[in-house]
Amino acid sequence: MVVLMELRHLRYFVAVAEEENVSRAASKLHVSQPGVSRQIHDLEDEIGFSLFDRNGKSVRLTAAGKIFFGEAREILERTSEAVKKASLGRVLQAEINVGYAASHTIDILPRALGAFRDSFPGVRVTLHDLSGEEMLPLLLQKKLDIALTVAPPKLARELDMKELERDETCVAVGATHPLANSEFVSLKQMASEPVAALDRREFPLYHKHLEKLFSTIGRKPRISSEHDSVASLMAAVAAGHEFALLPNSLSGAAGRRLKLLTLRPALAPWLTVALWRKEAETEAVKAFIAAALAKPVKNGQTR
Repeated sequence: MVVLMELRHLRYFVAVAEEENVSRAASKLHVSQPGVSRQIHDLEDEIGFSLFDRNGKSVRLTAAGKIFFGEAREILERTSEAVKKASLGRVLQAEINVGYAASHTIDILPRALGAFRDSFPGVRVTLHDLSGEEMLPLLLQKKLDIALTVAPPKLARELDMKELERDETCVAVGATHPLANSEFVSLKQMASEPVAALDRREFPLYHKHLEKLFSTIGRKPRISSEHDSVASLMAAVAAGHEFALLPNSLSGAAGRRLKLLTLRPALAPWLTVALWRKEAETEAVKAFIAAALAKPVKNGQTR
């Protein structure tokens, strides 16, 4: 049997079923009472059975009407959600540019990309591997839409910020280092040893954070080498003569060549944040940040 009905019929039917009164349903729908009654009768004629038992001004769902009510409400909810998603897809920008600090987004970036692309497959995400110092001006120049980086010491008033993750500060040493098998170390214990660091000119925020950590023990870091990337820094540490202070999020990338040792007492964590321009908080930007905030669950999905 082919049934010809419109969403309007279902909306009117659901409203009457919820109100159990045609007059109240008409008021809720902002249409005339005769118009609602006519649509309900047309719907019953079309499907071939009664949906309501009528008793004066009161109406009650029949047994068939109760089943139909549940299905009709679900259809309306799904239709509303489909319209919402289609509307978002229509108004979303076609591309978002995301800057990221590789050393702080090893876990965040893959799950953010996966969750975002599942929801908005039509939006292209272009990634830019940059330092935090490079990202901030690019955000303000509208060349980036989002920056995933270490929290800046001062936030420009044009930007908004959301904390994504706090990473424990660890001591990274090579697998052959005398302390490589230690469960805990203190910064005082390491203070006299040479430190491998990122390049000061390219990563001044990293150096400020490093100096802040050493200031807790009244010392300055003995920087023996500087590197233009986390990969080259880790390679230097793996040689066994230097150590580095790194976020715990790099434990997966460290592999067997490095040991990340827990600091006791613990030092200030590394704060990874999302930054974006307040005036450009589009649906795509909000959706990507929500995806970055989603936490992984056991089956590898996010929630």
